[in-house]
Formats: sequence, C-alpha cells, structure tokens
Amino acid sequence: MNKLRIISILFFCLFLFSCGVKKEKIVCYGDAHSNLAQLLTDEGYQLHFCTSVTEALRIASEQAPVLLLCPSYPEQGTVVTSEDLALIQSKSLRVFMDFPQQIGEHLCVKTDTMELERIVVCDSLTPQLPSMALMAFHRCVLKELDLTPDSTYLVAARVAGFDKAVYGLANTPVHPLLYQQNNQLMVAATSISNFAVCRYLPEQRVQSMFEYIMNWLLHKEGVTFSSWLTYVSPSYTATEPLPEEAGKQSIAKGVEWYYNGHFLVHPSWKKDWADQYMGDGLMPVGPELPADMPDGDGSLGVLEGHMSGIKYDGAQMYRYWMRDDVQGETSFAFAAAGTLLDNSQYTKVAANLLDYSFTEYRDSVRNDPKSPSYGLLGWAYTHKGTYYGDDNARSLLGSIASSALMNNPKWDKQIVEGIVGNFRTTGLNGFRGQNILESDLQKRGWKSYYNANLVNLHAHFEAWNWACYLWLYNQTHYQPLLERVKRGITMMMEGYPEQWSWTNGIQQERARMILPLAWLYRVEPTEEHLDWLHFMTNELLRNQVPCGGIREELGDESKSLFGRTPSNAEYGNNEAPLIFDNGDPVADMLYTTNFAFVGLCEAAKATQDATYIKAVNQMRDFLIRIQVRSDKFKSIDGAWFRAFNYEDWNYWASNADAGWGVWSTLTGWIQSWIVGTQFVLEEDSSLWDIANQKDVSTVATKVIEEMITRQL
Repeated sequence: MNKLRIISILFFCLFLFSCGVKKEKIVCYGDAHSNLAQLLTDEGYQLHFCTSVTEALRIASEQAPVLLLCPSYPEQGTVVTSEDLALIQSKSLRVFMDFPQQIGEHLCVKTDTMELERIVVCDSLTPQLPSMALMAFHRCVLKELDLTPDSTYLVAARVAGFDKAVYGLANTPVHPLLYQQNNQLMVAATSISNFAVCRYLPEQRVQSMFEYIMNWLLHKEGVTFSSWLTYVSPSYTATEPLPEEAGKQSIAKGVEWYYNGHFLVHPSWKKDWADQYMGDGLMPVGPELPADMPDGDGSLGVLEGHMSGIKYDGAQMYRYWMRDDVQGETSFAFAAAGTLLDNSQYTKVAANLLDYSFTEYRDSVRNDPKSPSYGLLGWAYTHKGTYYGDDNARSLLGSIASSALMNNPKWDKQIVEGIVGNFRTTGLNGFRGQNILESDLQKRGWKSYYNANLVNLHAHFEAWNWACYLWLYNQTHYQPLLERVKRGITMMMEGYPEQWSWTNGIQQERARMILPLAWLYRVEPTEEHLDWLHFMTNELLRNQVPCGGIREELGDESKSLFGRTPSNAEYGNNEAPLIFDNGDPVADMLYTTNFAFVGLCEAAKATQDATYIKAVNQMRDFLIRIQVRSDKFKSIDGAWFRAFNYEDWNYWASNADAGWGVWSTLTGWIQSWIVGTQFVLEEDSSLWDIANQKDVSTVATKVIEEMITRQL
C-alpha cells in the first residue's frame, strides 16, 4: 500500500470520526424549533429540552450551560424567579436567558418595538464586533427591566453611521440589549434565538455574537460555527460560475416577483388594501398582502413595493402609493419579459399598465388641450397636480420601450404629448427644475417656463428628460429639442463637478448623465460629444469594483439635498445616503447602479468600446448574483434591495433613509430598469434601437405644431 493511499485513508477516517463526535450537552427551556436550537443541533451540540425553567435548572449538573429560550415571543417573556436565581447561584450554572419577563423580584417595566434604533457594541467583544460596531435587529420587541446590569455588551440606540456608531452613544437614549447579571446569567432583552426568522443583520456579526455567547456559556475559547442559518440570501456567491442562462432566469424571477408580492392591484382587494393604506399619500404604508391574495392584470396599476423597515417576524411593510412613474417603468419590464419568454400574460399586463397610466394620470386639466399642463403625467394618485420631470421622463421612456416591444402604436400620441408637455415647460437653457405645481402652471402659463433662463445643474432631475427630447428629435428633427438639450448638457459638463447639485450622492448624478450623453452622440456624433460620453462614463467607472457593482460616493456637502447624517438625533428623519464616508463598500440599486446599468449599456452600444462592454457585462453579472433568493419570505424572492455590501456579500448599509433605506424594493426605479436592461443585453440590442423601432414622426409633427408652434 503506497503512502498516498495510507494518508488518504487516515484523512477519511479522521473525517468520519469528526462527523460522529458529539459536542457538549446543553439543558434548554423554550422553543425547540427556534433558529438557535436548529443551529446548535446542526453543529453537534446535544440539546435537552425541559417543560419549565425550574426543571431545566434542577436537572442541569454543576457548572453546566443552560439555555432559556423564550417560547412565546413577543407576547410573553421568560420568567426566572428568585428561587431560580438561588438555584443558578448554588450550582454555579451559566445561563443564557432570552427575552425576559421577570428576573427575581425585578419585573419588566417597559415593552417597546424598536423603530430607528440599531444595535451597538459597547466594548470590543470579538474581531468582528469591535467597539461601536453596528447590527440591525430591526423592529424587534424589547423588554426593559428595572435593574442596572452588572455588564452591558450590546445596547439599542438611535445612532448614525455605516457600520459603526460614528458619533458614539452621545445625546441618544440607550437601551441595554445584551447584558450580564452577576457572573452566571447573561440576558438578551429581545428574542435573539430566532435570528434567521427575524432577519438580524449583518450575518457575519450576528454569528460572531452567538459565538461570543457560546464561549461564555461553555467556559471555553475558540467556539465557532461551521455553518449558518439564513432565509434571505443573494442568488449566487461572488465567485461561483453563473449558469449559461443566468440572465434569462434572472429576468423570469424578476418579473415573477411582482406576483410573489401581489403588487399588481386586483379589484377584490383594491378598496380594503390599496385605497385604505394609501390614504392621502403622506404615509401610504401598511402590512404586506396575505399570500392567498389574487393578482391583478395591470388594469388597476402596480404598487410601489416594500418599505425598508423589517418587522420582528421578518415581514416588511408595503408602500401602497400609486405613482405614475412606476406604471410606465413596470410596463417595460413586463413587455421585455413577455417578449423574451414568449408569455402573452406578461404582454397583456404591459398593455394594461400603459392604459392605466395614460388614463388615470392624464385626467382632468392634463387632458384639456387648452390647459398649460396638457400632456403632463401627474406624479401620484394623491398628488396629480405635481409634475416631476424625472418621474415623467422615466414613465415615458418605459412607455416608449414597452409599446415598441409590443409593436403597438396605441399610445404614440399620448407619449409624444407627454414629452412635448415637459419640453414646453423646459427653459431656454434646457433645464426644467425639480418640479412644477399645477397651481403655478395655471397662473403663469407654460410660456413663462419655456422662456425662463433657469439653470439647474442637477442630473437627477434633468438628465432623463434630455433623453426623451433626443429620442423625439431623432423622430422629428425639430431643432429646439436638440438645441436646448445641447445647451443644458454643455453647462452640465462645464460645471462638473464643483457646481453640480446632488441628491443622495454624487455617483448617482454621474449615472444619470450617461444615457443622454450616449443618445446625444447617436443623434450628433461629433468628437466633442464622444469626449463628453467617454469622460463621464470613465468618471463613473472609477468606482466600479471588480465584482461589477458601483461604489457610492458623496460629493461636496454644500451641494447636497441629503448629505451624510449630521448627528444621532437626525438619523432617520430625512432621505439620506447609504454610506457615511467615501470608501464604504456599498452599491445602490435605487439611485445609482440601476441607472448606470441603462447608461452603460447605451454607451457600450453607441461606441462599441471594449472597456464599456466589459463593464456592463460585469454589472449584469453582479446584479444577477445579488438578486434576492428566499423560499420563506416569498414577497421578496426575485427582488433587488436598494443596498448591497459587496465586501461582506450581504444586504447592509446605513438605513438612515428610513423609508427608502437598505431593504426597500421598488417596482419601478429598481426592478423595472434592471429587468429591462438585462433583456436588452440578452437581445444584444440597446434601448435606443428598441425605442427607434417606433415611428412617431407624423403624429409628433402634428403635436408639436398644436402644442408649441401655433401658440408661440
């Protein structure tokens, strides 16, 4: 027998022996089906469950470990009586207690559900849990006792920062969360034993927390877990090979997500759910729809998606607002999937969404040819008299692409009227501003906007309207469209970056600019326009990381609408970036990577530049990999969350933008453009080529004559 074979046999025997080794016996009370019990059993620990706390303490041997896991969170906490405490002390037991209701004579004096609080490490516990490190236990329920802990390891507090509390614990209420009461009792003020159900994050730190607890409980050092339990994960790791049809599968999953979450409004639940929770639009938030709810067909529209907050049971609240932008955008996703997958149901939904958009949001004065707001699309069902140019542009671009894929000219006149309605409220320099209100527009008339000298170097609000104007120019050669776009883009490029305003980060502004720059080069392929496209695309790609994501970046704070959170007290009060400092390893699918994906595809196709082709393919693979996979939480299966930490390969960032934070989803901005652009790449095409399958030149010439020329 040769040496290599002997070594192989020895290693195999060692493997079999290690698999059969049983670890410590732990006496337990509580939920035998909890995530922690499942994890410890999988790791080889011998768990013996008792029917009461007292029984568990009595049968435990001297100095033994005991787990008291709350069986009825969040309704009732765990009770340890004075007699139980005496027994713990007399036997020198080490006891971990989950979600206390009573400890000796001390009763729970307060029960709270966390809202904006995060979990903060008080003093360094492990290399993964240094002092001021952050975790999220979401909206868990806390039990606070009327006692002062002997030692406090973790607290819940409202603090700012990406992965550490940058301002410390100053000027913010602090609630003990993991603490020690004498040397023998460690207490978690909430239930941490169902960490996977509750979706506690980031998982690496949660795992390290449990390893720390187990080291204490077992009087040991070096306890680690070889596995981890999770119910929500990216579809693929950062390095595993993607299947040959990964893109097609991702598109299919991305569209089925709309059904997983029942986001298409159905008449049977419209009144009691969509209408009730939408209210006046100021706080259109409600619980997620039950799993047995029927799906609509698009004729009553599509909801926005998920709020970022996660409840104590792992579910997420829905945003029941009905906005026009997501209707046109989502139509593109369904038309793309219907085309690729040969699914007539998807195509029907796409058509119904366009009918809904151009009927519901083009009502009243918006459909009166004599009104200065004629052609405009109302921002939302509850705010139809507000007109954001960027929202109109995204709805219209989605409508253009969707109707082109369906080869259906039904909505051509309304699409053109929408573009012209926005253009005639765009000033001499090509800028339209953040938004226009119906009351102002009726007072001033559209000409006052058309002849204004406005300058607004803010790509978030301006850039994609320019893309609409360039497409219409390509169809009509109506010179004012091109002239004003060129004027606006020229000023944007000359003012970069010092004069640029930004919303949640400077990176998203770069991402928005690439689409109109690519299309400007399409309609007027000059060296200057090519240089502009190369320059801005390369500026964006400076922050593309090897996995394909785009790292977020903050700009000059004086130019921001929503810069870094300035204090603990301001955390969660406003829209906010996902990062705190430049270099934080986060990609943003709501404001940056989604729009960069569209723009890069267009830049690559317009220039055939090998660098851009490689970059957009890397971004495609990144988005395929980070698409959410969850069998347990079906309403998020197939979605893309707003944020992704590409270093830890998990969904983590600052959640200061409490409504649109890390774990938010959006049927429009996020889902639609990722699915739609994946389709474009699968077809080896471009949005420009798809959009120009349509010929609206005849109807557009007539609309421009009626809406602008005759009235000037």
